[in-house]
Amino acid sequence: MRSKDIPLVRELDLFAEMAEASFDALMQAAFLQRFPPQVQLITEGEPADFLYVMVEGSVELFATGNGRETTIEIINPVATFILAAALRDQAYLMSARTIENARILMIPSETVRAVFASDAAFARAVVRELSGRFRTVVKALKNQKLRNAVERLANYLLRKESEQGGGGTVTLEIDKRTLAALLGMTPENLSRAFGTLKPYGVAVKGREIRLTKTADLAALAKPSPLIDDPAS
Repeated sequence: MRSKDIPLVRELDLFAEMAEASFDALMQAAFLQRFPPQVQLITEGEPADFLYVMVEGSVELFATGNGRETTIEIINPVATFILAAALRDQAYLMSARTIENARILMIPSETVRAVFASDAAFARAVVRELSGRFRTVVKALKNQKLRNAVERLANYLLRKESEQGGGGTVTLEIDKRTLAALLGMTPENLSRAFGTLKPYGVAVKGREIRLTKTADLAALAKPSPLIDDPAS
């Protein structure tokens, strides 16, 4: 692992407060690897051999069943994924593949469990991390069950517009097929939803989306901090 990457990982809440010796134990067992786009890193149902830390690039977490596939989450740097499976020594519940060129730190699950058992600060950080992940899952479930497809898309666009500076433009970081899966709809339904949002000032050109009536869009979307605020 390159020395300049260590501070990035160390600053993650999961690792920030743990003892230096414990952090060194994790890093000595870990290895950093580069992956090109569309490489499947893990497959649901397989043993959780590693905890993954996204250092550069992005990864799609997805699941399959009955001939269908859906996107669960997009992971961006710097963040961990598959912590629960690694900690519990259980099978992955999701698969993961790279979206773009990526650098990923892989920490053996056995080492993670050993440090969890010996370092109280790390154990507390793990509880906080998993609590945050649980709240994220509940918000996603509420988003799916309490909103129709148009409302889910409208709230996604408003959230991304805010994250990208609030200038009235959203640049999609993923393709529309992946976006449709992330929002729980088919590509055809996504296209229709974009059409429905045209009177609300939503103009689509490739991956660039202009929002010219954000107040009208927000009135339709009715964003809620208990669903849309990642910090709540």
